[in-house]
Amino acid sequence: MKDVAARAGVGLKTVSRVVNSEPGVTPDTERRVQEAIEALGFRRNDSARVLRKGRTASIGLVLEDLADPFYGPLSRAVEEVARAHGALLINGSSAEDPEREQELVLALCARRVDGLIVIPAGDDHRYLEPEIKAGIATVFVDRPAGHVDVDMVLSDSFGGSREGVAHLIAHGHRRIGFIGDQPRIHTATERLRGYHAAMADAGITVADGWVSLGSTEPERVRTAVEEMLSGPEPVTALFAGNNRVTVTVVRVLAERERPVALVGFDDIELADLLGITVISQDAAAVGRTAAEHLFRRLDGADHATARVELPTTLIPRGSGELPPA
Repeated sequence: MKDVAARAGVGLKTVSRVVNSEPGVTPDTERRVQEAIEALGFRRNDSARVLRKGRTASIGLVLEDLADPFYGPLSRAVEEVARAHGALLINGSSAEDPEREQELVLALCARRVDGLIVIPAGDDHRYLEPEIKAGIATVFVDRPAGHVDVDMVLSDSFGGSREGVAHLIAHGHRRIGFIGDQPRIHTATERLRGYHAAMADAGITVADGWVSLGSTEPERVRTAVEEMLSGPEPVTALFAGNNRVTVTVVRVLAERERPVALVGFDDIELADLLGITVISQDAAAVGRTAAEHLFRRLDGADHATARVELPTTLIPRGSGELPPA
């Protein structure tokens, strides 16, 4: 900074104001400082800045799977809010492993991020209590936190699932299968609860074999679909509990001659061209809302912890409107 100040013919404080985008510098002086910075290759020392201000201007985002299409717009929305606040986003994937989630979260805390947005893999987050008490703002997304009091931003998994299954019932279906994710995952159990609520509302008893929860691996989902579509009284409609399940179900149904109605939770790529009816979550709104809550906390908001539940949207495209065969 001394070299920049000497080359530009200004004081150290003026250089500091320019590199920190502070007011009180004339356009001509700012131009001279910027020219000196370019000529000398000066870079601000963020480590020293952290020691002085106590903030790193960075936040951490822990996702389930970076490759999942749902998390792309969510992550982008968080990054845009972070950028607007002059912060850097660091993200990582837990791979749906609670131990890996904890390891990743604590690694981000060790690097002194100012805040965390977490899509949890586990259901006990007391390991975060010392970090929260130390001042790291934290928001949980998509699934609630376990045993810690933090802000949460969720989608209405129960209501969305209930609406999707009711949509199939309204089109004449009584035998409806549900294929979901692991039962330990909050969203999976909420969507199953919505399925049962819609069936109960219509006075339909759910038969053995109409519900399958487990891995979203294609082989497991394929087996579940084929079992539900076999036998003397196969299901006439399917509700897929998330986007990965929906993709496999679409592939299985494409191999069959008899039409089967389908509604999927989460939109998928090309669903509009394929005519797949979905319950859509606004992933970008989820990410943006979570990031805005986080930065309000970082700016000093001390209101009671918030639980925000965003609505889902039914998008009819044809597959959910097929009548029973």
